[in-house]
Amino acid sequence: MLWIAIRMLTGDAQKFYGLVFGIAFSTLLITQQLTIFVNLIERGASGVYNVSSADVWVMDPVSRTTDVAYAMPSTALDKVRSVPGVEWAVPHLRAQASVRTKDGDLEGVAVIGVDDATLIGLPKSMVEGSIDVLSQPDSVIIDDVGTTRMFPGQSPIGERLELNDQRAVIRGIADAIPSFTSTVVLYTKYSQALNFVPGTRNRLSFVLVGAEDPLQAKALSERIEDETGLKAQTRDEFAQDGIDFIIENTGIPLNFGITVALGFIVGVAIVGLTFSLFIRDNIKQFGALKAIGVTNAKIRRMVAVQAGLVGLVGYGLGVVGTVFFIWGFSSNPTFKGFYIPWQIPLISLVAVFLILALTGWLALRNVLKTEPASVFR
Repeated sequence: MLWIAIRMLTGDAQKFYGLVFGIAFSTLLITQQLTIFVNLIERGASGVYNVSSADVWVMDPVSRTTDVAYAMPSTALDKVRSVPGVEWAVPHLRAQASVRTKDGDLEGVAVIGVDDATLIGLPKSMVEGSIDVLSQPDSVIIDDVGTTRMFPGQSPIGERLELNDQRAVIRGIADAIPSFTSTVVLYTKYSQALNFVPGTRNRLSFVLVGAEDPLQAKALSERIEDETGLKAQTRDEFAQDGIDFIIENTGIPLNFGITVALGFIVGVAIVGLTFSLFIRDNIKQFGALKAIGVTNAKIRRMVAVQAGLVGLVGYGLGVVGTVFFIWGFSSNPTFKGFYIPWQIPLISLVAVFLILALTGWLALRNVLKTEPASVFR
C-alpha cells in the first residue's frame, strides 16, 4: 500500500514538483535567514573573539561592549596587576577615527592599540606580513575586510594614510573577524595609538588579563571587581554582552523573525493548496481503496508516506541551496566566516514537519470522510 501511495504521488508530476518546490523554498528561506541572523549577531562579539589570549576583560562599570566603552585612567592598569591570581595585565585601546587616503578619500576606521611589549590584542593570524612590522615607525596593520573596502583589487602594503594629522603606514594585513558594521580596523601599538586618536584625559579603554589558572577566570573576575571597583568579565561573558547589545538595540531580530515567519506561512500556503488539489484529484482512488477494505489507519499511513517523501526531497534541496548560497558569497567581506550552526537545520526540519503535518491533516479530512460507495455512483 505504501508503494501505491508513492506511485500516486509521483504519477502527478506537476503537483509533486509543486509540493517539493514549496517545501524547498520554505526550507531555504528559513535556513538562510536564520544563518545570516546568527552570524550577524555574533559579529557583536568580534572584538572579543579576535583577542583569544585574554581570559578576563576589565573596564569602566558603565562600559557595555568593545564598541561602547568609557575610558579609564591609566592607574587602573596598576590596580588590576596588583590583584592576586593575575598572571599578566596589558592595556588595550579602542577608538574611532577618520583617515584620509593618498587619493583624498575619507574613511571612518576603528583604531586598536595593543600592548607595546607583548602585542597582546592582535588577531591570531596574518594574511600578509607579520606582527613584528609594528616595531617600525608609524606602522599599522589593517584587517582584511578593510583591505577590500579601501584598496579593492590591490595590496595595501606600503600605503600611507593621514590619521589625525599623523602619518600611518600600512605594513601588514590581519585575518580578523569583521565587526557588526564591517568597519575598517587599524591595529597599532598602544603608544602609537595615543597619537592617532583625539586626546582626552583618560585613554585606557580596557585592561586585558591573563589568569594564572584559566579555569578560575570567573573567580578572578569577581576578585578584580571587589578589589578595584572596576567591571570585570570573562571572555565568554563579555562576548555574550556584545551579542545581547545587538539584539536589544537593533531591529534585526524583528526583521529576520518576520522573514522566517513569512517563509513558514508561504510554505503552508503552497504546500497546503497543492496537497489539497492532489487529494481532491485522487479522491476516487482513495475511495476505491476503502471500498476493497483499506482502513482509515492505512490511508493515514499512505498520506504520511507521501508527505514524508515530499518533505525529505524538499528539505534536502533547501539545505543544499543554503550551503551553496553561503559558499557563493564567501568571498564577500560581509559574509566572511559565515557558517551554518547545526541547530538551524534542525529548526528547519521541525518547521517542515509542522508544515506537512498541518497541510496533510487538512487534506486528509476529505479522504477520511469519503464513503466507499461514492466511487460507484
